[in-house]
Amino acid sequence: MVLLKPEEGQRLYSYAGGWDWYDLQVDDWSSPLIGELRAEYPYTSRWFDLIPSLEDQNYLSVRFPDGVNPVIVGSILYTVAPDLDNHKDEYEQFYFYIDKQVLMTFNLDEQTREMMGEKERICMLHQCSRPIEGMFVLSRAILHYFHVGMDKFEVRLREVEITMREQNERNLMDKILSARFELLHWSNLFIPFQELIAASKEGYLDTVENSKSYKQLVHRVERMDKLFRHYEDEIDTLVSIDDAIAGFRGNEIMKTLTIMTVIFTPATVIGAIWGMNFENLPIIKASWGFFAVILLTLFFTAAMYIWMHVKGWTGDLLKVRSKSKNI
Repeated sequence: MVLLKPEEGQRLYSYAGGWDWYDLQVDDWSSPLIGELRAEYPYTSRWFDLIPSLEDQNYLSVRFPDGVNPVIVGSILYTVAPDLDNHKDEYEQFYFYIDKQVLMTFNLDEQTREMMGEKERICMLHQCSRPIEGMFVLSRAILHYFHVGMDKFEVRLREVEITMREQNERNLMDKILSARFELLHWSNLFIPFQELIAASKEGYLDTVENSKSYKQLVHRVERMDKLFRHYEDEIDTLVSIDDAIAGFRGNEIMKTLTIMTVIFTPATVIGAIWGMNFENLPIIKASWGFFAVILLTLFFTAAMYIWMHVKGWTGDLLKVRSKSKNI
């Protein structure tokens, strides 16, 4: 077994199930510690050669070096920040190696390492009979950050819904699209955990499904997957409502402009006729001519409006609406 130096922040845990967890912090993948691990666990060599090329990438692979026992290796991107507004580019990444004897994790963030050192999770790890189950416990702990993030996301989504119902601001679509991008961000970070479950089935077949830690992780993943689907449907509904409101408003504007154009058609016609450069226009030289034309214009304009109103074509389009209405 590799001897680790506590002062370097490297940790080695042994559990009641007869397996070990190397919780390591590594900056240099060619360091003596990595060399010792290569020597003691030969199957890690190819993995350590690949790791430097996986920065800022998710990766997962199931291998059977001896043709029988699985080895699962990978890297996972995640975030411990629930508020993406101020932490959009802050990601954590850890690498892992799992065989029948050991679980190795590299570069877990300190917050997660402290969380895994809590009493309840230590008890859960001692109940695990093999390293892959320890990985399930760790994955479930990391998904806790996602739950916190989704709770904050839900609060912001509710604010958008309230705004749509009460004010329907012009920049509402920007807020909806921001919510959709945030949900997409969480969904993309969530995919590796679904893949881990599929990979564990590939490697361990039916033997893993009876594990308590496996079932707990599956239930948490299913729970989060339902949340994602629910919020996706909610955002799609908000987009549909905004589209419907925009379409209705557009139709209402066009109808209103059409009505106004028709109502003032008599004034336009009369103005065009009496604006001609002819000398023999009716009543053009009479002292009362101007007032007569004005009265004639007002009469025909009012008559046009009354006619359209009787036909039911104006409806309530010309009425002023309260700002607190949805449309």
